Amino acid sequence: MMLWLALSLAVLAAGFVAAIHFGFRAPRVAETQEPPDFGMAFRQVAVPTAHGKTLFGWWLVPEDPDAPNVVLLHGWGANAGIMLPLAAPLYRAGFNVLLVDARGHGRSPSDGYSAMPKFAGDAGAAADWLRGHSQGRVALMGHSVGAAAVLLEASRRDDIAAVISVASFAHPETLMQRWLAKLHIPRPLARMALRYIEWVIGHRFADIAPVHTIRKITAPVLLVHGDEDRAVPVSDFNEIAANCNPQKDETLLVEGAHHGSIDKIEAHADVLVRFLQRAFGTG
Repeated sequence: MMLWLALSLAVLAAGFVAAIHFGFRAPRVAETQEPPDFGMAFRQVAVPTAHGKTLFGWWLVPEDPDAPNVVLLHGWGANAGIMLPLAAPLYRAGFNVLLVDARGHGRSPSDGYSAMPKFAGDAGAAADWLRGHSQGRVALMGHSVGAAAVLLEASRRDDIAAVISVASFAHPETLMQRWLAKLHIPRPLARMALRYIEWVIGHRFADIAPVHTIRKITAPVLLVHGDEDRAVPVSDFNEIAANCNPQKDETLLVEGAHHGSIDKIEAHADVLVRFLQRAFGTG
């Protein structure tokens, strides 16, 4: 009887763990747009990252390889191609832009589970790659999970000139609680799932939450969010903004934009360009 009970519990535990990994698995979507579709010159590059993996990337170099650089990182289940509409105005403004597919996304190899700290590591790898190929300073820009990731990466290094966060969540635990609630997961199971995820990724959620990492960033930060975002509500934007340094950080709330409204953000590209020009000292 005890053996049967132990086996039953083991099976339930294994099923629980498998369900978590399946539920939080990032979909892999192939690029459908490339830089020439936007009239941009580019080099396809391979960016070394952790665990011997190599990221697929496009380095958009308008004229001067030593001009200021912007690392552009997509969100969960997305890819570099989706970010090209945001890259185009930065390219036209004279910035070099490096777009990469995070591990497990687009054309980059998988590396076990996907998680925001891995996105951050990939953003850092892209910044490091640029330092070996350009004399220009480096800014980080990301969307959604990519936005939270660039905030995390910038909080632990002092060689980043600026950060643009587009549609970041405030706290990963709150984000996942909302998702689990939609699935009607009982609270005890939800708590167990969250603690297990912390163990898997090797980080406490509080330590990597944008609402906290924003305080540690020495570079100027521009927070961008859509006022109709339902995936990550404006309340998250307000929470992060409340912890910004008003002496260096800026905010932009885009009217009529939802979570995936890259076109709405692109319409405010002049704000992004001027912010970067001030940060790079080129404006």
